[in-house]
Amino acid sequence: MLRRFQAGSRSAAGSSVFHLISRTRTGSEPEDMWRSLKSKQAGGADENPGGPRMRLPKMKIPAKIWRHRKHKNQHGDDQPDGGHEEEEEEQQEEERLDDLSRKLILREEELFTQDGRSEEEEDRLLKDFESLSVRVWMAIHSSFVTTATPAGRPDVLRSAVDTILQQETQDQRWTERPADSAPVWRPLRWLRTHNLLLQKMVEKQLKDAEENETGDTGQLSSVTKRQVCRLGKRVKEDLLTAAEAVRHCYPSRMDVLNIYGGLYHQAFAARLAQLCSSELDLDDCSYLLFWVNHYYPDEILKHKELDGIKTACLGSLLQPDTLGRLEEQYLSHRQVSHRQVSHRQVSHTDREIYIWRNCFHLCFSFSGYFILLCLCCSYRKSVEDLVKVNPSNLHPVLKATLVCEQQLRDYISGQAEGLAEEQKRRCLDTLSALRDCCYQCLTFPLHGKIKVFLSQLWTPPWVDGSLPVVDQLLSFLSQQLADLSDLKPACKQPLVCDLHQDLVAQYMKKTMKTRVKSRQQQVAGSERMVEDAKKMDGFFREQGCGSAPYLSETLCSVAEILRLQDPASVHLEVVDLARRFPDFSGAHVSALLSLKFGLSAADVRSIRASVEENRPLDASANQSPPFFSRVKVKWINNKINQIKS
Repeated sequence: MLRRFQAGSRSAAGSSVFHLISRTRTGSEPEDMWRSLKSKQAGGADENPGGPRMRLPKMKIPAKIWRHRKHKNQHGDDQPDGGHEEEEEEQQEEERLDDLSRKLILREEELFTQDGRSEEEEDRLLKDFESLSVRVWMAIHSSFVTTATPAGRPDVLRSAVDTILQQETQDQRWTERPADSAPVWRPLRWLRTHNLLLQKMVEKQLKDAEENETGDTGQLSSVTKRQVCRLGKRVKEDLLTAAEAVRHCYPSRMDVLNIYGGLYHQAFAARLAQLCSSELDLDDCSYLLFWVNHYYPDEILKHKELDGIKTACLGSLLQPDTLGRLEEQYLSHRQVSHRQVSHRQVSHTDREIYIWRNCFHLCFSFSGYFILLCLCCSYRKSVEDLVKVNPSNLHPVLKATLVCEQQLRDYISGQAEGLAEEQKRRCLDTLSALRDCCYQCLTFPLHGKIKVFLSQLWTPPWVDGSLPVVDQLLSFLSQQLADLSDLKPACKQPLVCDLHQDLVAQYMKKTMKTRVKSRQQQVAGSERMVEDAKKMDGFFREQGCGSAPYLSETLCSVAEILRLQDPASVHLEVVDLARRFPDFSGAHVSALLSLKFGLSAADVRSIRASVEENRPLDASANQSPPFFSRVKVKWINNKINQIKS
């Protein structure tokens, strides 16, 4: 027998263990396990409805112990009740797998450290190891079974795990001894077999879930959707079971939750890859993309009970080429819809609105939030890719996109029923990213021109009023913004307001980096600043942006600080500016005070300290929105550090 074991044991660890357990169990196939679990979750009254109680294979009992049991049974024939109690105690003792493992290790140590051991003794010990291994693998195989069978109890699973670790330690001991003195079955490598068994279990769990048509997925309209939903639900349920029940049966160093997380991720990805190998229709493609990009990473992996799973190590469920092919397929369907609508001979903007209205109404009638979010993300990606290509008709397409984005934003914010606030937020965040992409592309050429115009600020011609820098700049912007006259006011206003903020921020940055040569130049420059602030405010009001008067007030406040020469008055103005703007940082204070003449080092320290002391604790008490965060003054920090060093 030892020769047979030595020849075949090294290749029997993987799938053979899984099939051996399946044959050994009575009435506990994975299908029955799943039905029992679902019945219990649904409130079933009977957890083991009439099925035969599973009998685990018993360890071979040494002769001395067997004679002792036989003697006790003979004396207990007249006391059947006491005999049943004794049998129950013995059965409970048999369930302590880790105790049995320790006894076998002691027998092994004793047998292989003595001279003249017989082959019969080795065979007997090997059979006991085999019996123990079957019980251990049955306990591991029953990890997700919540019935009352012994193998499905947490104490049995915990004992089985301890047994595996004991045998791993014993394997290590034998590797440190001469090879010819070790038993032929060492190393057992039960930990590796354990991991292979988990992999087979996970694959079987998902296979059963995919084939089970008795679930609550009947409302889905296609076979593919039902398969994906059943797979995803099984992944979620089993991972939650692993987190809530199974994880506590393992030592923390084994990190079994991440083992299960990786196995289920790998198996789920493999099943989805098989589904993607054939051509999917639009609805199936959209539904699968939703699971891959949103529901699985956001709703399952980020579940509060699964916080220990290292999601960053898992990656996407689909390979990049497969994912790209699905997204391209989805976008190609959208392009077909565009061509069909173009035959109606409507304008480009109206055509986009028509498509979007029909798309998001279809989303809610079909599967609600799932497809809506997928549609928003796909549309955003298509626009970003289009911007990279930069075709000749890019600007008209971006204008139409802004109209569509506003239409869909209004729908989600006010009319979409059945969406939770978190779902609305995700959709609106995606739309905001789409809108920002369009704004940046439309205004990007203007930002560079603005910087060129403002480079003339604080030059002598500008200070004495002979160089109308801002007048020339506003004339240029008026010509450029005329191209956006066909945009609806609701789409144009945010773009113009963002341009207004950028213009004032660049104006402020140029001012703070200026080195004024005299008090007279400083006072005259402050007067120009007030005039420029009024001109810019009037211009952008005419363009439809009248909601940012604080920008003009900010420039006037900084101009007043430059005009004042009394340190106490400067002190008050700087503190007031800091109280109104929560993002007016210490670096901004230093940059502004560096422009002033007549301030001593003590005055500067006093003002800086007073600013920090008088900042409101609640930033919401400031009436002005963040502005100075757009004014980068890292150079002043570098200069201060150089002076200190």
